[in-house]
Amino acid sequence: MSDPEEVEIEAPEEIEEPEFARPSGEEVAEDTTMEDAINAYKKIFESKELTEDERAELDKKIKAMETREIIDMDPVHEVTEIPLAGKGKIAIGPPNLTRFEKARILGARALQLSQGAPPFIEIPTDARTSLDIALKELDDYAIPIVIKRRLPNGDYQNVPIDYFN
Repeated sequence: MSDPEEVEIEAPEEIEEPEFARPSGEEVAEDTTMEDAINAYKKIFESKELTEDERAELDKKIKAMETREIIDMDPVHEVTEIPLAGKGKIAIGPPNLTRFEKARILGARALQLSQGAPPFIEIPTDARTSLDIALKELDDYAIPIVIKRRLPNGDYQNVPIDYFN
């Protein structure tokens, strides 16, 4: 095999660093996103001839855009528990167990039963596995468990198993 030729690669003279790589003491240029948004909005409407009324309306909308408060970060949200208003008054999610909640409960309870936990009901004669016993316990609402349903903002509601339909 022959030796590959050596090729010199010249680096560009000026490489721009990403913003996150800058030291914290270095100043960053002013944010121009609002100006860019207004210019883009103007271009949409200025592509055609505008009457004086349309021009005045456009200027009015642009002034409203310029005076808007820009929220960079949402205020801190404190996570709270949403109280139950009564039996059957579930505020988060459907009024019955979802298939995921049911699977989680049955799996956990079947594991407990298979490891020797005492059942909360009389064991049915047709029960062959711990999953059959867990299913009967769930149908009878005999499992003392509380489902914690969460919202995306962190708020939650604790719902006892007997509150579901």
